[in-house]
Amino acid sequence: MKNWQKVFENGSPVRAEIVKGVLEEHGINAVIINKKESVYQIHGQYEVMVPNDNSLMAINIIQHEITF
Repeated sequence: MKNWQKVFENGSPVRAEIVKGVLEEHGINAVIINKKESVYQIHGQYEVMVPNDNSLMAINIIQHEITF
């Protein structure tokens, strides 16, 4: 994930999937990285990553088009 940047982080997998879906609707490749502790799923976050070239557009979309 060398040329990718984190644009969203949350403890909810559903919210991460929503963000990923909206970004993909805008033509931005996005992946979700699960940083949750594997055994109990108590600690950690889900991170949405996009290519560096699309990070500013992705952040703008997240801030202005997505509400939870």
